[in-house]
Amino acid sequence: MFAPQHEPQRPQRPIEGFIPNPKLPLQDQCREVMRFKHYSFRTEQTYWEWIKRFILFHGKRHPRLMGEAEVTAFLTHLAAARDVAPSTQNQALSALLFLYREVLKVQLNWVEGFERATRPARVPVVLSRSEVQRVLAALAGSYQLFCRLLYGTGLRLMEGLRLRVKDVDFERHQIIVRDGKGFKDRVTILPESLGEPLRAQLIRVKALHERDLAAGLGGVLLPFALAEKYPNAEKEWAWQWVFPSAMISVDPRVGARRRHHVNEASVQRAIKQAVCASGIAKAATCHTLRHSFATHLLEAGYDIRTVQELLGHKDVSTTQIYTHVMEKPGLGVKSPLDSVG
Repeated sequence: MFAPQHEPQRPQRPIEGFIPNPKLPLQDQCREVMRFKHYSFRTEQTYWEWIKRFILFHGKRHPRLMGEAEVTAFLTHLAAARDVAPSTQNQALSALLFLYREVLKVQLNWVEGFERATRPARVPVVLSRSEVQRVLAALAGSYQLFCRLLYGTGLRLMEGLRLRVKDVDFERHQIIVRDGKGFKDRVTILPESLGEPLRAQLIRVKALHERDLAAGLGGVLLPFALAEKYPNAEKEWAWQWVFPSAMISVDPRVGARRRHHVNEASVQRAIKQAVCASGIAKAATCHTLRHSFATHLLEAGYDIRTVQELLGHKDVSTTQIYTHVMEKPGLGVKSPLDSVG
C-alpha cells in the first residue's frame, strides 16, 4: 500500500539490530519488531496509529521518501492546528523515531538535537482522607476492593490490573510489582486491612479458574517467551490474574481464547461515577488514588525517599511534587487572614 517509488531524499546512516522481513507490509514489519522487543499490545496499537496518521498526512507517501521536513511538519501540525498536549506530541515523535530507527533502520541526522515539547509541571489532583472514604464507599463489589488496593498501595491502574496471584505476599504484607513503568520491578506495601478481602477475592477467582480448566480453558497471557519455555504455566494458579474479567475473550495476537484481566475502561468509568455520586468537585481519576497515597504518607511524616521507593519513581524530584499539595506544606504557614479579628 505504501510502497516506495524511489530512493530516500537524503543520505542516512544504517542502524544495526533486528531486521524485519522487508517483503512484509509496513504494518506487519512494525508489528514484527515490536513483538521482538516485547512491546505491549497497547503500545503496538498506539504506535501504528501515529505512523498511519503520519503517512496519511503526507498523502500516503512511504516514510522512506520522507525525513526531517515531513516529521517536523507533522509534529507542528499537531501542536499548532490540533492543539494537542505536549505529552501527545512526544508520543507521536516516539512512534516516528521507532519507525525510522527500529523498522526502516535509518538514522535521521537531525533527530539527535531535536527538542521535545516541554510538559509544564502541574500540581496533581489529590483527595483528602474523607474524600477518599466517600469515593470508596460509592463503589461496589470488586471495584471497591480494587480501588482500595490502588489507594492502599500506590499502584498505577495497569499495575493493579496486571497483578497476579504469585505477586501477593500475605505473610510479609507485600505486593511485588512486575514490569512496572520502565520495565522495573519494585515492592510496595500490602495494607493489613486488605488481607482478608483479598483472600476472599482469591477464593472466588480460584473457583472461577477451576471452572475454566474444566471447560478446557484457564490459560492467561504470560510475559515475554515464558509460554514457550513453560507450556503449562499459563494454566497454573500462581500465574492467574487477581482481578480477572468476567468474560472470555480472544487474544488478538495469537487468537487463543483466554480470560484477560478486568478492562481498564470499566474501572475508570466506575471511579468517575463514584466521584460524581459522592459530590466531589474534583477531576479525580484512578491515578488520583495514587497521588493521594503519596501525599497522605508525606503528611503522616514518612521520609520522601521511602515514598519514592514505594511509588517506583526514578528520581526523587518526581516525588517532591506532592510536597506542594500537602495539607500543611512547608512549615505549616498560617495565612495572615486567619489572624485578622
